[in-house]
Amino acid sequence: MAKNEELIPVETPEGLKKPGRIQKAPENFLTPTEVEQVTKGRRDFLRGSFMAAVAAAVTGRNAFAQDASALVDAKTGDPYILQPQTWATTLGKGVATAPYGLPSKFESDVIRRPSPGLTQTTQSSVSFSPLQSMFGIITASGLHFERHHQGWYDIDPSMHRLMVNGSSPEFVKKPKVYTMDDIMRMPFVSRIHFIECGANTGMEWGNVAVPTVQYTHGMLSCSEFTGVPLRLLLEDCGADMTKKFVLAEGADGSAMTRTIPMEMVLNDEVLVAYGMNGEMMRPENGYPLRLVVPGVQGVSWVKWLRRIEVGDQPYATKDEAVHYIDLMKDGQHRQYTSIQECKSVICTPSGGQKLLEKGYYTISGLAWSGRGKIKQVDVSTDGGVNWKRAKLETPIQSKALTRFSLPWNWDGKTAILQSRAVDDTGFVQPSYGQLRAVRGTRSIYHNNAIQSWGVAENGDVSNVQVL
Repeated sequence: MAKNEELIPVETPEGLKKPGRIQKAPENFLTPTEVEQVTKGRRDFLRGSFMAAVAAAVTGRNAFAQDASALVDAKTGDPYILQPQTWATTLGKGVATAPYGLPSKFESDVIRRPSPGLTQTTQSSVSFSPLQSMFGIITASGLHFERHHQGWYDIDPSMHRLMVNGSSPEFVKKPKVYTMDDIMRMPFVSRIHFIECGANTGMEWGNVAVPTVQYTHGMLSCSEFTGVPLRLLLEDCGADMTKKFVLAEGADGSAMTRTIPMEMVLNDEVLVAYGMNGEMMRPENGYPLRLVVPGVQGVSWVKWLRRIEVGDQPYATKDEAVHYIDLMKDGQHRQYTSIQECKSVICTPSGGQKLLEKGYYTISGLAWSGRGKIKQVDVSTDGGVNWKRAKLETPIQSKALTRFSLPWNWDGKTAILQSRAVDDTGFVQPSYGQLRAVRGTRSIYHNNAIQSWGVAENGDVSNVQVL
């Protein structure tokens, strides 16, 4: 523990003697036929399908809960305590039964999921991380969200190359081509950072669009990345570090290219990364090499990194001049707004979940800022009328997810749950009313508005919007 770091005691909340129970949101709520209809453009029945799935899940879960309670209350006691179980009386499976470890079969629903009909092809689509089922701040590699422009490849690392050059010969004195072996023998660092797609929460600009936090905020993940600071590679090639920009280019068919300010390279945050969460990066996340640009929208974290070019002006590539630009209220577009501003979301309770009874709940969620550390998170249970300071889990790191929590006693009445984050620059997460006053309602990117979850008297939690 750091010298000036103090452990914050965990308070025993009032009402802990009767903790509430949450029913999970249904993971699959569309049939294959309905998915096909969405793909063809028909989305009007989505809400009805979701509510039907919720009702079915409620019936099943409540029945199970009643059965379990009956067992516990019976004079014979709980058989799972009193009777020897198979797992306690027999030999289990041997070591390395699964040479690469897998989650329990009882967690099979905790997976990243696509949004039906979002794009024309799966190769240019998104899969969303299940934020509602995750703990802490690290995203398991197998649950890290995906966003591709032309599909992913599993590239043989022995065939992969990284070239460093200049837009003019004098910008880089010794242009080089690096193999993966060359890069992995260089000095490395490991750092924890979040990555968020610039279009995360983009479907919510005009009104409520999707039911659960997996779809509203699931283009978000946080991992430990290992790699070589880009500055070291540029210095090795004799690059002119006074130039203001570099161009990063990917090896996939879309040849994703992004302009990166040189000042971000000079502070040693930008990494040429090959490791993620203690192992080699997964293919869908850019194996064997990707760029890590902390605090900047995910599209700049170029996957399958094949080239770095030093230049003296922004490159205005396709996905900088046409896509990933902010539509303003007056109809104009602004470019190069890459920073992911301060943002937060409550993950539990959240949309699609159900509070099964009155009592104590722990409101828990995530906060992050592309400009630095999270300073505080406030939580409201009445739609922003009153706010309480949430507890932040340590360590709090720069440009990484921060977990927050707050005890809450639900009295069975309607409630609107919100979180509002503040970073160490003083930036306060805006409401939808504040954001729309500047950006309007028809934008796509960089939606960091306060998320609201409505709790009904029957315990249903749904996505709502409060201006």
